[in-house]
Amino acid sequence: MVSFQYYTPTQVVFGKNAEAQTGSLIKAQKCRKVLVHYGSESAKKSGLLDRIFESLQSEGIKYVTLGGVVPNPRLSKVYEGIELCRREGVDFILAVGGGSVIDSAKAIGYGLAYNGDVWDFYCKKAQATACYPIGAVLTISAAGSEMSDSSVITNEDGWLKRGYNSDLCRCKFAVMNPELTYTLPDYQTACGCVDILMHTMERYFTNEPHTEVTDELAEGLMRAVIRNAKILTTDPKNYDARAEIMWASSLSHNGLTGCGTVGDWACHQLEHELGGMFDVAHGAGLAAIWGSWARYVYTVNAHRFAQFAVNVLKVSNHFSSPEETALAGILAVEDFYRSIHMPTNLRELGVDASSEQLHELAYKCSFMGTRTIGAFRPLSQADMEKIYTMAK
Repeated sequence: MVSFQYYTPTQVVFGKNAEAQTGSLIKAQKCRKVLVHYGSESAKKSGLLDRIFESLQSEGIKYVTLGGVVPNPRLSKVYEGIELCRREGVDFILAVGGGSVIDSAKAIGYGLAYNGDVWDFYCKKAQATACYPIGAVLTISAAGSEMSDSSVITNEDGWLKRGYNSDLCRCKFAVMNPELTYTLPDYQTACGCVDILMHTMERYFTNEPHTEVTDELAEGLMRAVIRNAKILTTDPKNYDARAEIMWASSLSHNGLTGCGTVGDWACHQLEHELGGMFDVAHGAGLAAIWGSWARYVYTVNAHRFAQFAVNVLKVSNHFSSPEETALAGILAVEDFYRSIHMPTNLRELGVDASSEQLHELAYKCSFMGTRTIGAFRPLSQADMEKIYTMAK
């Protein structure tokens, strides 16, 4: 087990009607004016925004609004938010939505506290030293951004999708009412379940030995996600299943399941380029790439993949070698993805990429040939292109 620091400062308010506490939570932050940042018009049509506005007004808190955040959130919207907040004297940002909205809010928070271009942080030209305070009312269980230190933004100039991590952007609070996810389309729910699962899998596939406690936490969380994701395919308004998935979303990406491990994150890096080029849903992109990555790297530590297969997927450990058990586990993950109507390759994702596009994906993912990705097995640009080709 490697040395680690575990830091989770976000206050969680979980349960039915939790959004009614939004105003008092912001008032406790001693802020005067709020940007209410959201995505689609569904937040208005459902009445959620009106309930939040009422909660703010009851505490005497002024607010302005900015909607229109899309999946794979855009840098142009971040710039718009920074300009609006500076003009209106905003000192708190409330994200109402899922990971894309929260990530956009974090980027706005960084930009407000910085004299330069906020993209400097995402392209690694600068390190943030401050961020305006952020809170979240979660409507989609997926990204875990409500409790993570991560933010991912897409720059339309070149369609580069880049992430930035800093504890400065962690939400002051996260409001979680599982009922707010009832109206999600089945596809979005399934995408979210894959994203949650992958956040733990990226940390789980490590070559670091002696991580028993973290392994037990991770394996239990992954089993719970798989079990409840299947329930939601036939019973989408099952409160208990929605609650389990929502809580798993936060725990999978707040650092808990990575304590003492060295995470890989290659699949996320590979998917970021798919999202940037083809604007696919993040969870679906992860599902489409994972099997090819797994088959490319599993021989580095087949015992780890075999442990995953037996403890998480309940694969019978009757094979003659760890390699056989590992491959059975990889197939079991793909069977699970299919069971919740997720893709297992680019074709099923709806992406018909040419050889030239696959080469470009790898070139961009390698930051134009200047980096490798992954820790389980470090991947060069050539490795990345092979995995993209396998996934086709």
